[in-house]
Amino acid sequence: MTDPRSIAVIGAGFSGTILVAHLLRSSQGPLRIHLINRSGRLARGVAYGTRSSRHVLNVPAGRMSAFAEDESDFLRFAQQRDPSITGGSFVPRRLYGDYLEHILLSAQSGSARGTVLSHLADEAVAIDVDGDRPRIRLVHGNPLAVDHVVLASGNYAPSAPRLADNAFRNDPRFVGDPWKPLAINGIRVDRPVAIIGTGLTMVDVALELAGRGHTGGMIAISRRGLLPQPHRRGTAPPACDQLPLDLVACAPTAANYLRAVRQHVARLQREGVDWREVIASLRPVTPSLWRALPDAERARFLRHLRSYWDIHRHRMAPALWESLQSLLQGGDLRIVAGRLTSIVTTPEGLTVSYRGRHQDAVTTIPVAAVVNCSGPEGDVRRLRDPLIGDLLRRGLATCDAAGLGLRVDENYRLLSSNGSASSVLSLTGPLLKGAFWEATAVPELRVHAARLAGRLAGVLERVES
Repeated sequence: MTDPRSIAVIGAGFSGTILVAHLLRSSQGPLRIHLINRSGRLARGVAYGTRSSRHVLNVPAGRMSAFAEDESDFLRFAQQRDPSITGGSFVPRRLYGDYLEHILLSAQSGSARGTVLSHLADEAVAIDVDGDRPRIRLVHGNPLAVDHVVLASGNYAPSAPRLADNAFRNDPRFVGDPWKPLAINGIRVDRPVAIIGTGLTMVDVALELAGRGHTGGMIAISRRGLLPQPHRRGTAPPACDQLPLDLVACAPTAANYLRAVRQHVARLQREGVDWREVIASLRPVTPSLWRALPDAERARFLRHLRSYWDIHRHRMAPALWESLQSLLQGGDLRIVAGRLTSIVTTPEGLTVSYRGRHQDAVTTIPVAAVVNCSGPEGDVRRLRDPLIGDLLRRGLATCDAAGLGLRVDENYRLLSSNGSASSVLSLTGPLLKGAFWEATAVPELRVHAARLAGRLAGVLERVES
């Protein structure tokens, strides 16, 4: 009999966890799965590693199942721990981390004889492809040879703003990654804080600081000063039957897409239909709409429309919206549309300067700390990830024109610099964004993971000798 088939999954966030769970469930054995992640935390990743009760899911519990074929899976898990939870509840993210860990451990305990899951708390820095067995180079451990490698990286930390003087990056009062453990613990509660970005991460940080008794005031700065919109209250999922027909039929340009959606929303509003129904209806066709856009139109969308799409597509829980409005109305938080011009270190703290949108004058304010909430780094060419950098340098992987992710074929196989699909390297997770655009939320990521697992089940089959 041949040696056990082996696969390495790099990344233990949502995508990596669900992929491994599918492999464990479907394997007939023998199969060895190596789950590699730097932090050592299983099934958590950045989003679900938080332990704060103030950090809640941005999607109702009834729509957060990890399995498309069983939409109530997470809701049942949550209700076993708290019967008061309904399908419309926005529950703490730590509970979802518990759920993912439960899925992984359950799949492991129920896997076929001869199927083994090993967890490596290590960092992959390179993959050598010599013949048909890739070898993964690790920071601490010995090189690992397997039959197949799947990159399942989650979202990456935000990049620091690029300013003329970057000395602030080394100052401990600049919080470059708000999701690092204890990242905001040292911030003084009685002095102002500047927050870079006005998206969902800003909401989390502002509400967390307020919950800890921060009284010094907060100012959040982004180029357009836009805030994520709230979900509706209620338990019923969106109908998803309000697709703008003009959108599917029109020529693929950013302007045409925008016009079709706006006109459809305006028509439905006159009939009493909420705009969120239209956004939900776009989800099934978004990948095809994205693929139809030429590179120049994708760039136009990213430059002019992306921030507006994000605030309507990635919404916040109604309770968070109400808490945020209280901070704004009470003057504890101020939102500014503008561009940072400098962050200067001083003995007392940091001095932030910005130019307001459509203004010439520069405003300067002293703050105790600056928290970078600009969102995950979205350009793979700027990532400080040694593995991604190595794959790109050696041509084992390539990125799309906008740098949103790594290029893959229809079977999630990485495309090399000469356009050939790898037989041993695959991809799932947010780095699929360049190919599908929708590759950041559970409903899409779970489908990608399941499809890839199904393909790998066939790829990894060995003929017994």
